[in-house]
Amino acid sequence: MSLDLAVRLDRGDFSLDVTVAAGSGEVLAVLGPNGAGKSTLLGVLSGLLRPDSGHVRVGDRTVTDVEAGVFVPAHRRGVGLLAQQALLFPHMTALANVAFGPRAQGVARREAEERARGLLADVLPDVPGLADRRPAQLSGGQQQRVALARAIAPDPELLLLDEPLAALDIDAAPAMRALLRRVIRDGKQTAVLVTHSALDALVLADRVVVLSGGRVVEQGPTREVLARPRSAFAARIAGLDLIPGVRAGGALRTVEGLVIAGRDPQRVHSVEESAQLGPSSTPDGAAAVAVFPPSAVSVFAEEPHGSPRNVLPVRLASIEPRGDVVRLRAGPRPGGPEWLEGLAADVTPAAVADLVAEPGVDLWFAVKATEVQIHPV
Repeated sequence: MSLDLAVRLDRGDFSLDVTVAAGSGEVLAVLGPNGAGKSTLLGVLSGLLRPDSGHVRVGDRTVTDVEAGVFVPAHRRGVGLLAQQALLFPHMTALANVAFGPRAQGVARREAEERARGLLADVLPDVPGLADRRPAQLSGGQQQRVALARAIAPDPELLLLDEPLAALDIDAAPAMRALLRRVIRDGKQTAVLVTHSALDALVLADRVVVLSGGRVVEQGPTREVLARPRSAFAARIAGLDLIPGVRAGGALRTVEGLVIAGRDPQRVHSVEESAQLGPSSTPDGAAAVAVFPPSAVSVFAEEPHGSPRNVLPVRLASIEPRGDVVRLRAGPRPGGPEWLEGLAADVTPAAVADLVAEPGVDLWFAVKATEVQIHPV
C-alpha cells in the first residue's frame, strides 16, 4: 500500500509541516535530531494525533482529511507499530499476544492462533515452547521478535517502526535487523522507519527523509542521502563532517567569509564535458555544503603552514574511543562559527598523546582540498 501525507500540526511553540510519500512496498526512513518532529509524525500516521490541516492516505483509503472531516481512529487504520520497547501484554502468552490483533479484527480464535503460530515460527524458529511463555520468561531480544510478529499479524497496510532496535544489546541487534529486512521484503510491506542509525537506514530503507524543526530539510534514496548529506544531522548520522555555506567557484564560502577548497562534482573541466553536461545547476551564491570524512582530518597543536589545505581553529569538546582510532570532537572557540560544533577528526592514540589533547584545549583541524566534496543544497 502506498502512503501519501501532507499535514500541518501546531502544538505550542512547535509546528509540524511536512509532505511525505512512500510507494507500495517501500520502506521510508525518517531521520532527525531530538525534537525534529519524528514522534509527532508517527502520532499523526497512527491516528493518535489529529493534525490541524491536511490529509493522510494509505493506499486507496483516506484515514485523515481535516477539511472533509474524515478521521479514522487508530484501531481502525490498518496500521501496525513496532516500538523501542516490546510492550507485550504481560498477562498473555506469546501466542495470545500475537493472536490479539487478528482476534480484535473479528478473526476466529483457531484461525488467529494458527496465524500466530506460523509467525512465531518465522521470527523464533529455534525456541521450542515459546508460544506458551509469558513476556517475563523471554529475553529482551525474544520479546522484540514476538512484538514484530504481533505488529504484522493483523496484516497492516502500513507498518510503523519506531527505533525498533534501539533497546537491543549489541549481540541481538544484528539478528533482529536481518529478520526485519526479511519480513519486510518478503511481505512487500510499506513501512515508515524512525531511526538514529545509518546502518538501520542502509539495510532496511529505500528512501530517507530528514526532519529538522518540523520541516523536511532533505530527502532521497538512502545511499545518496548518506553519501552526499546536505544537512548537519544527516552528515553526522552518516559519520561525515559538514560545513554549510554558498558556492564560490569550485569552493565553498561560509557566512563568515572563510573559503573552503574542495572538489565540486557539478563543475566541469573540459570543452567536451561542457558540451555533454551543459552548465552547472548550482551557480555561485547558491546554498551548498562541504562534506568530508573524519579520517581525512589532520590535527595540530599549532597552526600548520606550507601545504594547500583547509585549516580550521577549533576547541576540543570531547574525546571518544572508536576501535583502533580516537575521535576528537570539536567545538568553536569563543566567538567562532557555530558550524564548528560537532566536527570530528579520527586520529591514533599516539597522536592524542603527542598533542596532549584534552577537552578545552585549542587545536587546528586541517583537511586537504582533495578530500572535500562540495554539494548543492
